[in-house]
Amino acid sequence: MAQPLHAAQTNLIQPEIRKIGFGDIADALIEGIDDFRAKPTHMYYLAFIYPIVTLGAFLVVFNYNLLPLVFPVVSGSLIIGPFLTISLCEISRKRELGMDITPGSSGNFLRNPAARDILILGAMLMALFLLWLGTAMTIYSLTLGDPWDNVVPHSLQEFAARMLTTSDGWSLIVVGNFVGLLFAITALCVGAISFPMLLDRNVGIATAIQTSVRAALANPVMILIWGLIVGASLIAGAVPFLVGLALVVPILGHATWHFYRKLVV
Repeated sequence: MAQPLHAAQTNLIQPEIRKIGFGDIADALIEGIDDFRAKPTHMYYLAFIYPIVTLGAFLVVFNYNLLPLVFPVVSGSLIIGPFLTISLCEISRKRELGMDITPGSSGNFLRNPAARDILILGAMLMALFLLWLGTAMTIYSLTLGDPWDNVVPHSLQEFAARMLTTSDGWSLIVVGNFVGLLFAITALCVGAISFPMLLDRNVGIATAIQTSVRAALANPVMILIWGLIVGASLIAGAVPFLVGLALVVPILGHATWHFYRKLVV
């Protein structure tokens, strides 16, 4: 019975968290760019982004009921971002270890022993994303009216006017962005470190999440700056019809691995 008890005690040991500075964030981004240069993956993201852009534009143009969903969906992508870039973290992990990163299976995290836990954690973030969408549409209904009950704009100009020239529209903007910020902070604290940690160490979901939250509490300013950099980069990449995301997303995904390595001993 002594061995299982020792093993249980070992699992209770929490990883040590480092205090980091802005220089560490800059280094993580530079190292992310180096990983991207070593194994460019922008073509995969272009192949993924273009159909989404085309479909999204088609749906919005021909169905204005979907306009209220555009911003919540785009901004909510920050919530599931850590899960969507897990393959990039796996490439950076293998490159750091000197393992094969040739085309094929280099980013296949499903071969990792923690694949099940990663998928479960990803499902948790997806549930948080869906909760955000439901919350955003509730806020919209309470301010501008139920978009599914014929209270819909008939053009992009009408939608913009209702958002920017009415008190209800500004209430939606202020309240929606504040609530969205709370969702983003929650996702950042939970997912920023936990996904790469599951790839890297033999720990469970609970330990990974606890470590991620502890890292955020120990470095609140740096975590906030990291979140702002991620958000600003995604916005900048999304401006040219989302095409810039084909560069921004891979670099941020690789940088996330190095950010984790700087935070956790």
